[in-house]
Amino acid sequence: MTTSAEIIYHRRVRLLDLAEELDNISAACRQIGVSRTRYYEWKNTAELYGLEALWPKDRRRPAQPNETPTHVVADLLTVAVVEPTLGCRQLADRLAELGYEIGKTTVQRILNVHGLGRRRQRIARAAAIAALAGIITEPVTEELGEPFGFCHWAGWPGDLVALDSFYIGNLKGVGKVYQLTAIDTCARWAIVKLIIGPVTTADTVRFIGHVTKIMRRLGIPVRRVLTDNGPEYKGLVFRDHLAEVGIGHVRIPPRSPNHNAVCERFQGTMLQECWRPAFHRRHFNSVRQLQTEANAWLVRYNTRRRNHGDYMAGRRPIDILDNHTTNKAA
Repeated sequence: MTTSAEIIYHRRVRLLDLAEELDNISAACRQIGVSRTRYYEWKNTAELYGLEALWPKDRRRPAQPNETPTHVVADLLTVAVVEPTLGCRQLADRLAELGYEIGKTTVQRILNVHGLGRRRQRIARAAAIAALAGIITEPVTEELGEPFGFCHWAGWPGDLVALDSFYIGNLKGVGKVYQLTAIDTCARWAIVKLIIGPVTTADTVRFIGHVTKIMRRLGIPVRRVLTDNGPEYKGLVFRDHLAEVGIGHVRIPPRSPNHNAVCERFQGTMLQECWRPAFHRRHFNSVRQLQTEANAWLVRYNTRRRNHGDYMAGRRPIDILDNHTTNKAA
């Protein structure tokens, strides 16, 4: 495909050749449609620097008065590569934490200009940087569909806590790692515990104790839990433990993971924003290192990251907890 730059270059060269063929500069200029002044300008350039100098120069993009500053763009691209699975809204929130006020549409436009507009492009760029640093990562694959379904409603934190088991992967030197997830349906406060699988009822019983202990520190009693029909949640040991501690048990219909959409959506978010970037940055040698990584991300998720879903509407889990605590005290 011929470009406009090639057309301009060949036209200039043709003028010089035509002037030599006709031995008449004025006739050549009239035939090509340029002035004699332009002819001598191109002829002098070609004599001094060669015919390659006749290629048109790239014009510098004009600087607009309301253009995003270069240091803001640099910080945005850095965050986009460090956390490649974040969308434009979350990236705008990250920049707001750095003191930059920038809209999500501007963020998306800047990413598109630099070839990072899609999630797979940012992940591929992060993988390339990790490869240059000597970290071998898995190749980028097509993403699966997002979890879908309806959201349960709870009037108070602790009324309904959704539980689920999530398989992270078989990590070299660690083993098969599973994630036990608990997320409060009202406040979206999340708790995560990592174990070496497979998951048993003993693991879920210990996890219930861990969840109730953390929620008690927040001043929230756990009244009911929502689970799927996995064997780790249907076992008599697990059900007897819930009855012993006075927690109700609600199970979703068989083969209906969308009924546990709150927990499924959170696990998809954690996969995209925590685990995939973490596996591109470093190697993990123990489940303790994985738990430390998860705890650091949960601090951001529960207290700093804004949730732009229809229910949360830009709020954070800590905002809902503080609001309910204030109402209770009043």
